[in-house]
Amino acid sequence: MSPRDGGDIAAVIDVGSTAIRMVIAQLGENGEWERLDRAARPIALGRDVFMSGSLTRDSMQQAITILDGFRELVRGWQVPDEAVRVIATSAIREARNRDTFLDRVLVRTGLRIEIIEGIEENHLTFLAVQHAVSPMQEQFSRANSLIMEVGGGTTVIMLLQRGKMVAAHSLRIGTVRMEQEARPMWSSAEQIEDYVRENIRVSRELIDSELPLDRIKYFVAVGGDPRHVAHAVGTKQGEHYWTISRREFNRYLDELQDRTVDEIVRIHNVTYNEAEGLVPALTVYRLLLESTSADELIVPDVSIREGVLMSFALGSDWAVERQFYGQVITSAENLARRYHYDERHSRHVANLALSLFDQLQEEHAMDRHSRMLLEVAAILHDIGTYIQASGHHKHGQYIVQNSEIFGVSRDDLRIISNVVRYHRKAPPSSGHTTFVALRREQRVQVLKLAAILRVADALDRGHAQRVRAIEAELVGSDVILHCDYTGDISIERYGFDAKADMFEEVFGLSVVIA
Repeated sequence: MSPRDGGDIAAVIDVGSTAIRMVIAQLGENGEWERLDRAARPIALGRDVFMSGSLTRDSMQQAITILDGFRELVRGWQVPDEAVRVIATSAIREARNRDTFLDRVLVRTGLRIEIIEGIEENHLTFLAVQHAVSPMQEQFSRANSLIMEVGGGTTVIMLLQRGKMVAAHSLRIGTVRMEQEARPMWSSAEQIEDYVRENIRVSRELIDSELPLDRIKYFVAVGGDPRHVAHAVGTKQGEHYWTISRREFNRYLDELQDRTVDEIVRIHNVTYNEAEGLVPALTVYRLLLESTSADELIVPDVSIREGVLMSFALGSDWAVERQFYGQVITSAENLARRYHYDERHSRHVANLALSLFDQLQEEHAMDRHSRMLLEVAAILHDIGTYIQASGHHKHGQYIVQNSEIFGVSRDDLRIISNVVRYHRKAPPSSGHTTFVALRREQRVQVLKLAAILRVADALDRGHAQRVRAIEAELVGSDVILHCDYTGDISIERYGFDAKADMFEEVFGLSVVIA
């Protein structure tokens, strides 16, 4: 086997809770791809981890055997090593012995598994969905929508208001997890529904507070379970997605609920593992669907694997391309609104900080991703005042590091939370454990971003946006800021003198207002 002419070839292997799956694709321009091969092998990794907390020796060996076989398929397609990405989600992420497993896989197969965090699952899934339903982009931009995927260990939910990301969550609700907790108590469809309804009640209330569910017009259901229903009773729309009317979806689920697992396997031609999770998963979708005003389900023929393919196709800077960057910032702004931030002040500080970042590029040598982290930190820098104005930098750090922002990884959240922590008061010290716990390069990144944010924040100390713009001029060892301002900026000058010390220490440059 060999790749076809006209593009690079890539492979993605996904180690999930119920199966290990692979897709090999030819990559084109603008994030396009063409599937060349796909494979899936069932394995009960989630059952091990969600019951005992660890992977069993037998499961490890089975997974290694499957991965070794997939590795041979990848070699047969002549996929370059740098174009192979192996990811793992909730089951491996939560396993106590995951490091041992990752090492054994590397030694035995040469494959290096990357653990994907819940929030990264969100944005990889979003990339794939956005591509699959692109013909509906105009409709999404005019109405509210919900994207949802029920997996074996987690449920991913994204809320979009007129195409803009309002919130993204990765909930610890999944078919395997539910089965382990409640299977002995399930003797009827009604009991399954009651159990699921109670388990998602709090999550549904949170989601409804962020974007009222009854205002959601488009319901996007991702995953193998809704795809099964789409193949049975849905209508194919173009190349990459189906639609299922709400009525047909409910009717089909009602029929499944009246059947045993053995009957579902026999009648619907699915594996036993798939049959066990089918009714619980579809019940989760239905309980969210019934709260919305959507008339149908939109079911894309994609998964997290296609999101990874898009990251290959779009290149190394895909995460900060204009549209994706905008979704990250919108998500950060919605988090800030939940804590009643001063929107005009935070937005103005962000603009001043980004202006400094851009003008001093040669001095700090940071990339566009760091620029995005700075903008998010600037938006969130004062949210700790929701708890208490005194010490709000510490309160803000706690809020940020325990929140979810669409498109922002857990490592990035640690950086952002530390930048928020050091936007005022004392600089980092050896006694600050959350700072010391960062890698050396991350600590340097925090220092640079916090130094820039402190200067920008000082220039709007009065929260009146009197300093409208700045021009930075480097003269010897001095950075001279020429300010376009209106009115009296005495309070900004005073605040500037108190906050400029960190900038001088980090960059070795004195910074002064002209």
